[in-house]
Amino acid sequence: MLDFPRWKIITILTVCLFFIYTALPNVLTPEQRPEWLGSTVNLGLDLRGGVHLLYELDFDNYIKEHMENLRSDVRAALREEGIGYLDITNTGESIRFTLRRDTLEGRSLQTIMWKLDQGLEVEEDGDTIRVSYSSQAIKKRRTELLEQSIEIVNRRVNETGTTEPIIQRQGDNRIIVQVPGLDDPQVLKDVVGKTAKMTFHLVNVNVTEEQAQAGNVPLGTRVVPGDERQVLKDGTPYKYAIYSKVELSGEMLTGANATYQQGQPVVAFSFDTKGARKFAEITKKNVGHPFAVVLDGRVVTAPNIRTPILDGRGIIEGNFTVESANTLALLLRAGALPAPLEIVEERTVGPSLGSDSIAAGQAAAVIAIIIVMVFMLVSYGLFGIFSNIALIMNMVMLLGALSLLQATLTLPGIAGIVLTLGMAVDANVLIFERIREEITRGRTTFSAVENGFKAAFHTIIDSNLTTLIAASILFAFGTGTIKGFAVTLALGILSSMFTAIMLTRMMVVIWLKRVRPKALPI
Repeated sequence: MLDFPRWKIITILTVCLFFIYTALPNVLTPEQRPEWLGSTVNLGLDLRGGVHLLYELDFDNYIKEHMENLRSDVRAALREEGIGYLDITNTGESIRFTLRRDTLEGRSLQTIMWKLDQGLEVEEDGDTIRVSYSSQAIKKRRTELLEQSIEIVNRRVNETGTTEPIIQRQGDNRIIVQVPGLDDPQVLKDVVGKTAKMTFHLVNVNVTEEQAQAGNVPLGTRVVPGDERQVLKDGTPYKYAIYSKVELSGEMLTGANATYQQGQPVVAFSFDTKGARKFAEITKKNVGHPFAVVLDGRVVTAPNIRTPILDGRGIIEGNFTVESANTLALLLRAGALPAPLEIVEERTVGPSLGSDSIAAGQAAAVIAIIIVMVFMLVSYGLFGIFSNIALIMNMVMLLGALSLLQATLTLPGIAGIVLTLGMAVDANVLIFERIREEITRGRTTFSAVENGFKAAFHTIIDSNLTTLIAASILFAFGTGTIKGFAVTLALGILSSMFTAIMLTRMMVVIWLKRVRPKALPI
């Protein structure tokens, strides 16, 4: 145990120097910090200030829109099967129609509906048929929508360059979005809240401008307003008469970026292989006709198709500013939200509150270190000094590890650090008390130290391993700040085991071999 070769000493010192290097940026101001140094610890919302938004998934609106699409699908399926029907309507929760039973010819309506979706149920009341989604299908779709929305929100927020946002699920229809360091919540709301559902439609050129503004359009055509940049003299939105059929969907987009054309900001986009092929067919057949780009129920632009576009690339024009073009490109890259998100809670944490929390956490950590160091010095003398050096190194390693991993430090995380500092000397206490026992048994100094470290080793490993398991479970099943506490606790356990077992033992062994005392000052 007391045989400590040079390579072990070099390894331990190298590890200590590495973590000193990674922790150093945290004690320097931005002006003092050279570029070659690493990053500092990321501070969470409660320490740094920022924006907290709680969104609720508008599932009812999604179902309403989805049921209208289902109505069209049911009508198409019945026609394809040659089944007669009357008065097919959408009630908001189901599709109802009157069946002409003589055309059913023994076939199963349930089987026909299952071809559309396995979650559909068919209820018959005489000749009146009701098609709706089962409760299990509704529950499954709600969960899928929430998970899909979280993924899209995550992509949108991360594309803004925000450091360590917290995006997580709450319940079965809510999403928490926390962005530390953001001063303006409107920026976050503009990026997250827009559905960004984009579709492409042909404009019905047979409808005059007056008819479109009055809403007088034929079947298969609908009136859609232009965006906020397209208004009439009286301030009302300009309206377009577009065909209801969706020629292309934004889901086929593979890229979008803001660029310039003739000195004006525009958004360039590109389709996947299938979308490029369809885009080419549409532009070939409709040269000279306007083609509307509809985003979230508003026409962004409706340029004339001048020539066939065969490479699957296009440009969205529309009096954009640089900021609005960048925002639209970001939304299109991240993808459309499957359903609208509504803000149910908005909270802004000021930097001053964060500074107060940091100051309180720092004070608690410093007081804890001082009390523990005084206790170890009084109780164990020179060996207490060795333990205190290891304790300081433990703090440096913990800070360096947080910086290296770019983990987010929150107020509960600071509590985890303080708890770790209090527990860090437990291993040294076990070792030193065991050394005292060996001395009272009459062993020599070298033998007492060797047996003390050896006997306490397994106890230290077992006790820290159980705490590490608890921290791992907290991290796996916890959310937000609970994870922050678990991270600092786990890192603190690992660093304290290294400093208590390896670093302290190295200092004790070097001192023993150089001084060779007849009695231990413990």
